[in-house]
Amino acid sequence: MTILKILKYPNVKLRKIAKPVKKINKKIQNIVNDMFDTMYHEDGIGLAATQIDIPLQIIVISKITEKNNPLVLINPKIINQYGEKKVEEGCLSLPKQYAIINRYEFIKIQYLDYYGTHNIIETNSLLSICIQHEMDHLIGKLFIDYLSTLKKNIIIKKIKKMAKKNELLSRKYI
Repeated sequence: MTILKILKYPNVKLRKIAKPVKKINKKIQNIVNDMFDTMYHEDGIGLAATQIDIPLQIIVISKITEKNNPLVLINPKIINQYGEKKVEEGCLSLPKQYAIINRYEFIKIQYLDYYGTHNIIETNSLLSICIQHEMDHLIGKLFIDYLSTLKKNIIIKKIKKMAKKNELLSRKYI
């Protein structure tokens, strides 16, 4: 079990654009396994490889699929999307911050799974929202990028305040 460090906003590495995975091998499968360990440790429901400073198109999702099976999406591409849904989102890279975001209600995507098998999934549930959120990470986009300047600045101010508080607390114990 390997727990990796999740990058936190404003780390510029969160803005990196992920590259496609060329070959699914044991190294990629180990990254996926570590991503699941990290996501579960942080009590998340989805994680993109870019959030752990691995700029590859890999996403893991769990706890929200129809059969509660873990889902691995490698090189995901949206084939179709429509409808609109407002949903409150949060992110492991922006702890304790939430905002209402507009997302497509329905998506259809193609991807490779853990073993390199080509798959297509269609969904209009929370899974759809989570996939879109994680796919945004692969192109260096965060949920706060959908917000007005005012709302985005409020969240950024809260994050800076939390970081400063954590810094002061850690100095106390040195």
